[in-house]
Amino acid sequence: MHIIQQIGLQAVEILTLVFGILGVTFSLLLMYSLNLTKSISAVFNRHVDIDDKMSYLNKDVQIDSYFYSHNMLFGTCLVAGSIFSLIFFFFKLDVSSFANIFFVSNRHLSTNEMIFSAVSWIGKVACFFGLFFGTMLFFAPNKMRHIETKLNSWFETRHLFEKLDNSDRDLDTILFRRPMFFGAIGLIVSLFIIILSILNLLS
Repeated sequence: MHIIQQIGLQAVEILTLVFGILGVTFSLLLMYSLNLTKSISAVFNRHVDIDDKMSYLNKDVQIDSYFYSHNMLFGTCLVAGSIFSLIFFFFKLDVSSFANIFFVSNRHLSTNEMIFSAVSWIGKVACFFGLFFGTMLFFAPNKMRHIETKLNSWFETRHLFEKLDNSDRDLDTILFRRPMFFGAIGLIVSLFIIILSILNLLS
């Protein structure tokens, strides 16, 4: 586990160094070659329309009729799966051993056991719901359909995504109006990041 953490930290340090070098390059271009910077900005500032390609995700797929036409089969599967999972959660699952598999260090073992215990209880509650709905689907599919109709709700999120779809070029305008000022700030910050990255890599 310690080796994986070290590899991850070194990867972050290398990426930080790369981003610092890219920041220095962009800052120098902004300060001394504004036209080239504008050309590069125009290349990367592109609008990609994926509404047509993603329209199939916005379709309402009705599959409840298939489940209700085979209510005894799916009700039996749901009840059997819930009973099997409840037996596992109550009699087979050892939270301490399970936590030791993923976390070798004992430093945060109690916290990890609490997390896995909470996940275990969530699984138990979900199994009880599965047992209830499976029984309802087997013996009373009409009542189950009535419950499903009440629980089915439609949430319109299009207006939230429409706000994200607006193009805003104010940042480019501000940067290109004061290229020396923002270029100098970017250069100082990027050099500082590069120095820190090199020191961390050498230490």
